[in-house]
Amino acid sequence: MTTTGRTSRAFSIRRYTPELGTWGRLTARGSVLRRLDWVLLLSCLLLSLIGSVLVFSATRNRTELNHGDEYYFFLHHLLNVGIGLALAGGTIWLGHRTLRGAIPVLYVLSLVLSVLVLTPLGATINGSRSWLAIPGGFSLQPAEFAKITIALAMAMVLASRVDAGDRPHPDHRTVVQALALAAVPIVIIMLMPDLGSVMVLGAVILGVLLASGASNRWILGLVGTGVVGCVAIWQLGLLDDYQIARFAAFANPSLDPAGVGYNTNQARIAIGGGGLTGSGLFHGSQTTGQFVPEQQTDFIFTVAGEELGFLGAGLIILLLGVVMWRACRIARESTELYGTIVAAGIIAWFAFQSFENIGMTLGIMPVTGLPLPFVSYGGTSMFAVWIAIGLLQSIRVGRPLSASR
Repeated sequence: MTTTGRTSRAFSIRRYTPELGTWGRLTARGSVLRRLDWVLLLSCLLLSLIGSVLVFSATRNRTELNHGDEYYFFLHHLLNVGIGLALAGGTIWLGHRTLRGAIPVLYVLSLVLSVLVLTPLGATINGSRSWLAIPGGFSLQPAEFAKITIALAMAMVLASRVDAGDRPHPDHRTVVQALALAAVPIVIIMLMPDLGSVMVLGAVILGVLLASGASNRWILGLVGTGVVGCVAIWQLGLLDDYQIARFAAFANPSLDPAGVGYNTNQARIAIGGGGLTGSGLFHGSQTTGQFVPEQQTDFIFTVAGEELGFLGAGLIILLLGVVMWRACRIARESTELYGTIVAAGIIAWFAFQSFENIGMTLGIMPVTGLPLPFVSYGGTSMFAVWIAIGLLQSIRVGRPLSASR
């Protein structure tokens, strides 16, 4: 504690000493700019910029969507990225430790927004009532923010007694409390129903428990409960018809090639036609011909596969891998369990959602309507992933100087 206190005072002095000047204060060894993970930040920014080009390619000819303005989605995507960067900066400025004290408020706010989706204020898109209509023609998807609040709330509970030095790892009672916090928003999201988000939240919970040091019996029990739950949901007929059709199309894409299997088949054609180097930006026949539905959002990876080929699509996967690597490094080097757990939850979220999104375009995962992090068009999803990056950067910035590398 003494070392950390000295480090904090040194950080404050280096940051605010007038003699250094404005640039000197910003670039001193203990400053925020010097302690940011620039590899992580630039990788995320590059993914977002690549996404803006892919979104433009997918929507420039979609006059029924872009209101006659070919730059409509392109400019809105850049605006979303800019707002996301501002949210990340604000998260870093507040700090993950400050936000720790506000977690109860953020958790309740997330629940309220999710419940409002089930009221007349909710909007149904592609069979899922997971959107909240707000004035001005905008919409919000509360499930995206639930991914953050669940990771934060579970981390707060699981790390409370460990970081205080009372226990070496969470006990069974603490794990039950954390799972109870996660169960409430999951039940609400299931009622929408938004099966894709529930799958992501399941991955987040698993990643959080693994990082917390909870007993392996909890991990095995959680996996077993998930399997039994999936079977029960299927057998009891709790899935909507469109969800059943999606799983059927995943199991057998030729079952209804003009109906539920259409998206997957067209996505495979687009990616397969790209070859090694692609057909060229803005020259993809599937993209230009508008054969792939929801191509600017859920199926954005097909644009990369067709027009940029294996190399371009591989670059996106590589950049996502760099994001995971840097996030894992931040989690490993965190000096407090709370920071490690939050980072682990974000890693599980990004990893599963990226695999699911890319997998469904290749036909190896069912279609669930999940966006590709940083790349797909969508305001709420873009804001959420950049807030998560702000949390990761805050965890890194908050380490003692002696732990920086």
